[in-house]
Amino acid sequence: MQRRAFISLIGGAAVAWPLAARAQQPKRIFRIGILSGRRSETMLREALARLGYIEGQNTIYEVRNAQAQMDRIERYAVELVDLKVDVMVALGGPAAEAAKRATSTIPIVLWAVGDPVGLGLVTNVARPGGNIITGVTELSTELTAKRLQLLKELVPDAARIAIVWNSTDRAMDLRAKEFATTAPRLGVTMVPVPIREVGDIDGALAGLAGNRPDAIMIVADPVMGSREAATLQFLATNGLPAMYEFGDSTRRGALLSYGPSLAELAPRAAEYVDRILKGAKPGDLPLEGPTRFYLVVNLKTARALGIEVPISILLRADEVIE
Repeated sequence: MQRRAFISLIGGAAVAWPLAARAQQPKRIFRIGILSGRRSETMLREALARLGYIEGQNTIYEVRNAQAQMDRIERYAVELVDLKVDVMVALGGPAAEAAKRATSTIPIVLWAVGDPVGLGLVTNVARPGGNIITGVTELSTELTAKRLQLLKELVPDAARIAIVWNSTDRAMDLRAKEFATTAPRLGVTMVPVPIREVGDIDGALAGLAGNRPDAIMIVADPVMGSREAATLQFLATNGLPAMYEFGDSTRRGALLSYGPSLAELAPRAAEYVDRILKGAKPGDLPLEGPTRFYLVVNLKTARALGIEVPISILLRADEVIE
């Protein structure tokens, strides 16, 4: 082979080899951990798929759902850390707290965590700081006063209003404290009904039947959610008006609810995951709250309770269930 032809051959190979090597490099596989107390992660996965994270192609999902057995949540968080997920999405306060205790290096995205500052997850909403936590909050502590005001407006004669909440969940405790602060300003006596586990719920409700309040606020968490159907049946049987936090509960029979849409928060949580996987630092990404809150009223339930819904509430309602 002539020297010039040999040099040309080697030079061409030197150019072609890196191109071929790059073409043959496997695509990065993202491992996304999802930690939940009870709620399904389906909405989040659908939102991530729209951003290009396709299970079986470039994404592996590691999902740990405690199904309201909250003593499992710590172990599940550690499992996700051991699996070396690239990012962990925490749905709810207990999941977020467990995730933070389990890792100081894996980024954590909050999805619908009620009060991240109150829980000590971050020190500042605008600049979370640190290197692991950011995401979407539902502002539930701040919404407690508004929910109580709406319930009082709908049931103006209510003097004793019960609040049922899971006292082992610190985020729920913050809402109960906000309720206690707001109640006297509205001329309401708070009837506290703390529970600690699923097995406490039926007994707590039976106690309310014997010491009947004028209305009830149900604080949403995985434990209370696991007995929602039974709780709604209790309310209907005993003719008790109740305020819930999310519209789905009202569509299933509660009198009214006021709060954000978890379905609307899911794509925003997915965007945080996307930005972090593309190199953004969680501490530089401000937490976001809901842009809209929905007042949902169930007129069928109101009629069954003998309650006439004021026009002032109907005009403000985002959804009225006939």
